Order: sequence, then C-alpha cells, then structure tokens
Amino acid sequence: MADMSTPPRLSKDRVVSEKPSEDVEAGETGLKRALQGRHLQFIAIGGTIGTGLFLGTGGALSKAGPASLLIAFFFVGIVVYSVMTGLGEMAAYMPVAGAFTVYASRFVDPTLGFAMGWIYWFSWTITYALELTAAGLIIQYWNESLSIGIWIAVFWVIFTAANFLPIRWFGELEMWFSSIKVVTIVGFIIFSICVNAGVGDQGYIGFKYWVYPGAFAEYMVSGATGKFVGFWAVLITAGFSYQGSELVGIGAGETENPGKAIPSAIRWTYWGIFTLFVTTVFFIGLNVPHDNLDLQKTSTNASASPLVIIANLAGVQVLPHIINAVLLTAVLTAANSDVYSSSRILIALAEEGHAPGFLKATNRFGTPYWSVAVCASFGLLGFLNLSKNGETVFNWLLNITAVAGFITWSLINICHLRFQKVLHAKGTSRSELPYRAPFQPYLSWFGLFFNVLILMTSGFTVFMDWDTSNFFASYISVIIFVVLYVGHKLVYRTRMVKVEDADISMGRVGI
Repeated sequence: MADMSTPPRLSKDRVVSEKPSEDVEAGETGLKRALQGRHLQFIAIGGTIGTGLFLGTGGALSKAGPASLLIAFFFVGIVVYSVMTGLGEMAAYMPVAGAFTVYASRFVDPTLGFAMGWIYWFSWTITYALELTAAGLIIQYWNESLSIGIWIAVFWVIFTAANFLPIRWFGELEMWFSSIKVVTIVGFIIFSICVNAGVGDQGYIGFKYWVYPGAFAEYMVSGATGKFVGFWAVLITAGFSYQGSELVGIGAGETENPGKAIPSAIRWTYWGIFTLFVTTVFFIGLNVPHDNLDLQKTSTNASASPLVIIANLAGVQVLPHIINAVLLTAVLTAANSDVYSSSRILIALAEEGHAPGFLKATNRFGTPYWSVAVCASFGLLGFLNLSKNGETVFNWLLNITAVAGFITWSLINICHLRFQKVLHAKGTSRSELPYRAPFQPYLSWFGLFFNVLILMTSGFTVFMDWDTSNFFASYISVIIFVVLYVGHKLVYRTRMVKVEDADISMGRVGI
C-alpha cells in the first residue's frame, strides 16, 4: 500500500489549476466518460428499489402501524435529501469514480477513506449474494422443486457477464430493467387508489384502517411508549429501503458532462425515489390493517409482499404472479447495480492506495475487469444457503449490510461539511460551483446528527429484551468500521488533512 502519512497527491504531470474550466482526467484509471444522466438515475434506482420496499414494508407496517410507517419514510427521506444534495455538490465539482470514498481520503483523513470504502464495498458485495439467493427463492414461488442453487448459478453468470460490457451498454441495460420497477410501482399506486375507492371485495375503504385497528401500533411495550418504539424501530427499515440512493455519485467518474448531468441526476433520482416510496407506503397503510396476519410472514417471495396482500384482499387473483415476476426483476436489477457499484468503489480504494493497484486496470472499453471479477466472485457466497450451517454464516454476513448505509451517509455529511471549509480556505465561492446544495451548512449538520443517532440506536430493542447474539447482529457494522479505522490508523499513523492542503483538483473536467 502507498504511504498514508500524507494525503495522496496528483503526479506533477497531472497537476492543474483548480478553476472549474480546466480539464483533468478522472484519476489514473482508464474509465470512459460514457454514462449519461439517465443512466446514473437508473443505476441508483436499480440499487435502491428492491426487497426493502416490496417485502420489508409489510413487517414494518405490522410493527408500527400506517401513520408511523409513513412518518418514518418521510423523515428518513429528509435525511437522505441532506446526503444527496451534499454529494451532488461535491460530485458535480469533483467527479471521480467511487466519489465519496475519495472525498473522505482527500478532505478529512486517509484512514477515514480506507474504513469507509471497505465497509461500504463489503456491504454491496455481500448484497450481491443476497440478491442472487433472493432470486432463487422468488422463483420457488412457482416451482418449489427447483433448487435455489440452480438460479444462483444462472443469474451469477448472466449479471457478472453484464458488468463486463462497455459502460454505455451496461447503463442502457440497467435503465430498461429499472424502468420495469418504476412502471410497476406507478401501476400499483393507481390500483391502490381504485381499491381504496371501492373497486374490490372490501368495498370503500377510505381511512377506516387508521381508525381501527389504528394509525399507530404498539411494539414490545404498551401505551404511548410502545407506539414510539414501533416508530423508531421502522426507521431502520426505511433507511434500508432508501439505501442505494447515493449510488448516483458512484458513477461520477464515468459521466459525460458531469457538471450538468450529475445535478440533474441527483434531483431526478432523489425526488423520484422519495415520491414513489412515500406514496407506496401511504397506500399500503390505507388498504391493509396493521393487524393482518399475512404481514408477519417471513417468506421472501410475493406471498409476503403487502402489494400482494392488497390484491388478495381485493379479490384479484392474478396479480400475485405479476408482482412476483416484478419482484424478480427488482432483485436482479439490484444485483446488477451491486456489482457495478462495488467494483467502482474498489477502483476508488485502489486509486487512493487503499487496495492493490492492479484493480485499476481496464480494457479498451473502459471496463475494470479485475475489479468486476473480484466483486462478482463474492456472489458465490450465496451457495452457503444450500447447507444449514452455511445459512447461519450467510445471515451473519448480511447483518453487516444492515446499517452500513447509515455509516456511509454520516460520512458523506462530514465530507460535505469539510468540502465547504476547503472551498473557503482556497478562496473559492460556492456560487462558482456547478451545483449548490441548499440550506447549507445547516442541512448537512441536520443529516449528520440524525444519521449518527439512528445508527447508534439501530439495535435499541435488544436492550429492552437482551440477547447477546442480536446485539452483535445489530452493531457488527459499527464494530467492523471501528476495527478498520483503528487498525489502519495504528499501522500507517495518518494525520487529518489540513484544510489548506486538501486536494480538490482530481477528476475535474470542463463544465
């Protein structure tokens, strides 16, 4: 690894002015700037809309009730807004592959970039194995006799191969796959409006389920405290559902005209995801009573989806099969995004000296073949589910991904606050930036506070009913992050980057 005692600097032949009009290559990688704004949007949508929305909302509604579920998704959406706008400001000005993992090393501390990059990378590579496994389980909804191992193998080959395609082809593929999810959710919202208005076996529903069994559910304890516990418990579900929104910044180093494309992609991605999520959970809460027993199913196919429960209550029998098919495409698009995102994070780590340099190698199409191969290989961990003991190991690995998003979001907020200080120290006004995040620095401070608070209280229910295994399951991500940070700091003795020494020239392009 490279010497981490000082922030990595560009070589002399690549040092340029930090004025926005200058051109600089996106690091030493051979990535091609071939992605357009719509590709960035759908890569993020592909990685965000998945099992969290289609399946996780059912259990969350059962715990918290419709009002708490809606408030939780709305509130976490505001927190995500602070992350997305801050990331957009940095990525539009300094568009590099891996985005925020580079910003942490350049603006704050190389050790922070190391720990942040590796925990985030690991969460997405493990998620790839999760999505492949989920795809097999979803197909078993139609035919239980087929082993999930068959489908893990088939889809691993298909989506690993897809990530070796030229980036523009990959972007188009991801866009069309993700469009299926968006169209389905819009269709579901229209269907839900009709069901609520009386088209179905239940007749007119309105807000009657908010009256009985009620808008707020009690969880673990009774009374007002139980209702608050239910609300706070589903914040993690909401956060997990939104996780992936930040992927719009991962492709910054491969984007055409990033000064214009990235701000546009940030806005469309955020408002698109926020609107779809909040509207979906609102209608789920309207049309399904939170005491419906089907909400507590633990299966991973369409039978556990609140979208299917609504269809069954309305007496529409064919919809479950359609939802299951869409759920399959949702999982597969997410798997596709997982390999792309984790490989670009790995490139960023290599660029900063936190990973072996050979991982930056690209072919003539700009595909980082070594990084893709390494990241895709982790999808094979899905085969652990074929044995009983292996399934236990796999579930523990998945616990690492649960709150990794909140760690990353917190650090993006920190990077943005630091970025503003760096600009001020270098005499660059934010008015000169291609995109300016609103309500600064207050919005980033708001996001940082609540991201850390939710992160640290993510496993609070374990303290109400103590279980050592559940404690480690809830906080394993935090523990690993601390170990990575402290271990790297002890070995390399890095120091905080001085504001006046921070490098904001890397990856600059004409805007």
